[in-house]
Amino acid sequence: MSEIKKLTCDVDVSEYYEKYVDFEEVSKLCIEEQEMLGYNWNYPPFDFDVDEVWNSFNKLKIIAFKIDFSEEELNHEFSNEELEYILKRFERMKVKFMNEIYILENQDSLGLFFGKCNLCMKCTREFGMPCKMPPRMRYSLESLGAYVDKTVEDFFGYEIKYAKDGKLPEYLIFVGGLLYDRK
Repeated sequence: MSEIKKLTCDVDVSEYYEKYVDFEEVSKLCIEEQEMLGYNWNYPPFDFDVDEVWNSFNKLKIIAFKIDFSEEELNHEFSNEELEYILKRFERMKVKFMNEIYILENQDSLGLFFGKCNLCMKCTREFGMPCKMPPRMRYSLESLGAYVDKTVEDFFGYEIKYAKDGKLPEYLIFVGGLLYDRK
């Protein structure tokens, strides 16, 4: 791994919501993903109105961590097992990145996780049990209906990339945030 860059951008929630949020459409994708990969408490369906979350804040700080890979890593061809192991290791880094968001939180803000929550090895939602870590679990931009790919492209100028055919992408980007300035 060559470098980790932190990218941030502050936007008005109302403008962001209008251009980047479509809960009905994005939640369908989240539910499809869960059907393949397992259910998670920070993904829909929810027992609350997502619009109320967005409408409770004036500002959104989009926080992304971009992990660039070295030439050596990019040129190496990995077996499926190796690639899966490497990507899982980076998934675990989301918890470390999330600590930076927890530090920013106060009573007038709400942190947003980097994709699916991975605080537990296996989410208790899979077993119909309540979340084991409600004080630390946070929803993500996509689980609240935001188009993360478009967000990253428009605000940071990067495209979301994925590993394929035994190769790492040029970079990985994890995107979270902080809703703040409670109404």
